[in-house]
Amino acid sequence: MTQGPLTTEAGAPVADNQNSETAGAGGPVLVQDQALLEKLAHFNRERIPERIVHARGAGAYGTFTLTRDASQWTRAKFLSEVGKQTETFLRFSTVAGNLGSADAVRDPRGFALKFYTEEGNYDLVGNNTPVFFIKDAIKFPDFIHTQKRDPYTGSQEADNVWDFWGLSPESTHQVTWLFGDRGIPATLRHMNGYGSHTFQWNNEAGEVFWVKYHFKTDQGIENLTTDEANRLSGVDPDSHQRDLREAIERGDFPSWTVQVQIMPAAEAATYRFNPFDLTKVWPHADYPPIEIGKLELNRNPENIFAEVEQSIFSPAHFVPGIGPSPDKMLQGRLFAYGDAHRYRVGINADHLPVNRPHATEARTNSRDGYLYDGRHKGTKNYEPNSFGGPVQTGRPLWEPVPVSGATGNTEAPLHAEDDDFVQAGDLYRLFSDNEKARLVDNLAQFIAKVSRDDIAERAINNFRQADGDFGKRLDAAVQALRG
Repeated sequence: MTQGPLTTEAGAPVADNQNSETAGAGGPVLVQDQALLEKLAHFNRERIPERIVHARGAGAYGTFTLTRDASQWTRAKFLSEVGKQTETFLRFSTVAGNLGSADAVRDPRGFALKFYTEEGNYDLVGNNTPVFFIKDAIKFPDFIHTQKRDPYTGSQEADNVWDFWGLSPESTHQVTWLFGDRGIPATLRHMNGYGSHTFQWNNEAGEVFWVKYHFKTDQGIENLTTDEANRLSGVDPDSHQRDLREAIERGDFPSWTVQVQIMPAAEAATYRFNPFDLTKVWPHADYPPIEIGKLELNRNPENIFAEVEQSIFSPAHFVPGIGPSPDKMLQGRLFAYGDAHRYRVGINADHLPVNRPHATEARTNSRDGYLYDGRHKGTKNYEPNSFGGPVQTGRPLWEPVPVSGATGNTEAPLHAEDDDFVQAGDLYRLFSDNEKARLVDNLAQFIAKVSRDDIAERAINNFRQADGDFGKRLDAAVQALRG
């Protein structure tokens, strides 16, 4: 069944979509052929700037179902009644690769989840790892420069990667995680997700809690070895995107059990680790995970560009009862993500279908700009006004956090067991002998590519400080490869 005639963007029918209008048969093309010029001009502008990081992504819609009332900790309404369902959109991504890179690579995976709650959108922008390479956002551009293509060679350079990691011992925990078995998940369905940062929950009584989110895959953890991933990347670079789409198409909806770790605010100051340090975890023995819900993905996007590429997520998108923590990486991301999307998609990106709230209406005085849709009509665009415009609630989304001391460029105060290596060593000792062997081999293969011995030795020494056996085995493996 035909959809009717092909038209221009203005709706006029196109007479000929096979031949340009020319001055005589075989003559030069005429500038009056507006169907041609419009088509070429639009084509030149079809792409928007890709994300600096997390460019390669796949996404799906789903449902979050609350299985435990969390109102004792937070006044967020979507977490208040057992059985309540909230629509979601989840975007998975690799961090370092560009838009056309392969899926099956050794790289952290973004786990960016948008909850379309009755109080507005809540974005939880995490990864498939509970920790990260650095703890302060001021180092993030430098870190990413080491992961991206070198401006001179046009390739990722081992020297850049290991020089930075070796000089940044705080990265040892995450690097140990990344080069272990979980560094290359078999599919997006067979990996966990984490909020990674510490966030604030506050309840109706004004009590404050610190929280960490865990999304445990119900499909089980499955990973690829380096050799398996290399082969798959060559045969099917879209393997993860394809697997997710096809699983949902056949009704095999992936799901995750949602857990939280809860820390009463008063315990943060004396906890043995800095609870706001993104390079650290809270051991489960200290704060056992509590199950609160189920996340299921059950609907594919209809258009990847409109819904995955143009989707935006910001850690600053909170709802009442949820807020930030003093985590310095999170504090930087509160600005950087929204700013990136305003540049990349435009200042009205929040009003695209995939990004706008479902159960509420965004009522702001921000107007005009690129792709503005005139939604405000004739209403006043200032506040306060006496024409019935939207008004402030007078109640912040989160509770204030006490601060003291002088301003300055300083690190957070050390806690009793704060150390860049202790948790990396704990993680290494959790691995089986076979897992340790693969971890050492994965690291050695990469470290052996550096051009200078001092860079290699500095990198190895970080792992030696995490665990003596770890460093000894890695040193031997690198020496064998470097000759």
